[in-house]
Amino acid sequence: MSGLQGLAQENIWFDKSRYDEAERRFYEGVNGIPQTSQERDASAILQDIAKARQNIQQSLAGSQNASKSEDQSELVSRLKSLELDNKNLHKVVDDLRSMLSKLESRMAVLEKSQTPAAKTVTVTKAAPVQKPKVEEHNGADDDDDDDIDLFGSDEEDEEAERIKEERVKEYAQRKAKKPALIAKSSILLDVKPWDDETDMSKLEECVRSVQMDGLLWGASKLVPVGYGIKKLQINCVVEDDKVGTDLLEEEITKFEDYVQSVDIAAFNKI
Repeated sequence: MSGLQGLAQENIWFDKSRYDEAERRFYEGVNGIPQTSQERDASAILQDIAKARQNIQQSLAGSQNASKSEDQSELVSRLKSLELDNKNLHKVVDDLRSMLSKLESRMAVLEKSQTPAAKTVTVTKAAPVQKPKVEEHNGADDDDDDDIDLFGSDEEDEEAERIKEERVKEYAQRKAKKPALIAKSSILLDVKPWDDETDMSKLEECVRSVQMDGLLWGASKLVPVGYGIKKLQINCVVEDDKVGTDLLEEEITKFEDYVQSVDIAAFNKI
């Protein structure tokens, strides 16, 4: 059956006339029949064709062998990788089994340790509850109980009140000794003159001459306003309970020969 299949795959049956002609010429040459130049050329061509066909078949056989060897090497490498993976899987399974066995042993130990505790709990629950005994007292005992003072004597109440008053006095004395917090403010004043001919040093002297309890003058400087006129900018610290801004402006504006107006440029709590 394989021979018939091989013949069916051959291509010589399509060019049968050419092969018959070549066979006839071959036998004529063997038998000594003279050949013409064309027949010789044709036989040479046929021989070249046969050689080429043989070379093609050899090259095809070599390529098939090479492909087979490559396929075999690839199969071998894949088999090796599969074997390695199989070994790793076996190792992982063994580790899991060992961990599972350890967990089972620990669970067994825990169950054994918990069983006695559960038994003791059940025993304590099953224990009967003892009822308190009620003792009967005579009338004389009741009279003795009435003589006991449950709320203490009046002397103890007076002592407690005295201690409380002393503690209140001590707290009031400690609070009085602490210095009271004085609220202060920092004020920046703008004192403007009448014109550019006003003596600014005399103006500052007049402003600083204002003195009162809770007032402290600070730094000052001359700030240009325009057209050669300069204003006096002076800082002061006041106690809020003693000195007010209205009182301070009123005292400064009393110097009418030098002061035109007083404005508050900045006001900050300290």
